[in-house]
Amino acid sequence: MMGYYILIGAIALVSFLVSNRLKSKFKHYSRVHLRNGMSGAEIAEKMLADHGISDVKVVSTPGMLTDHYNPTNKTVNLSEGVYSQRNAAAAAVAAHECGHAVQHAQAYQWLTMRSKLVPVVSITSGMSMWVVFGGLALGAGAGVGLGYYVAVAGLIMMALATLFSFITLPVEYDASNRALAWLKNKHMVSQEEYAGAEDSLKWAARTYLVAALGSLATLVYWALQVFGGRD
Repeated sequence: MMGYYILIGAIALVSFLVSNRLKSKFKHYSRVHLRNGMSGAEIAEKMLADHGISDVKVVSTPGMLTDHYNPTNKTVNLSEGVYSQRNAAAAAVAAHECGHAVQHAQAYQWLTMRSKLVPVVSITSGMSMWVVFGGLALGAGAGVGLGYYVAVAGLIMMALATLFSFITLPVEYDASNRALAWLKNKHMVSQEEYAGAEDSLKWAARTYLVAALGSLATLVYWALQVFGGRD
């Protein structure tokens, strides 16, 4: 178990550092005001219109960095620090979330795959660790008996969550690429503003990368325990 605690501690530390860096970048680029004077909501509405999307609403949602696209009710949800703000960070985030709306409209394959996994992962992700623990407690390390099969079932659940994390990566990177391409091609931002938007989205993407690698490391660790690699 000591190895597990060290692994979790290392993942948590890296995640904390990347998250803090993202918040710092967002705060910094929030001071780079857009010359066109458009708010995050206006940026989002224009990007949707430019892509011929008329059935998606742009709404405000509470909190900081709580921005997301909801494919179920077709809403681009922008946080308080993005919806009404007129800066490079707000433009980047608003355009990124609209990138997901464009993916949805164009049936982007990675988004479709992720959406199909959501119902399964939402149920199994919280259970997987306990199922693995239960299997190990029942003697999974011996490689035989009920405990082994219970632990393997837990690993499969854990693997689905890991798969979801890695499928999320191309979805997020593609949404950022779409956002940046639109901002540049439509001349929505100056060169300085574009650099800020690009840097903001780069750090946002790294949070997903850290999460995916952390999920994979956890899966590998417990697989070693179940299949005979315990301390």
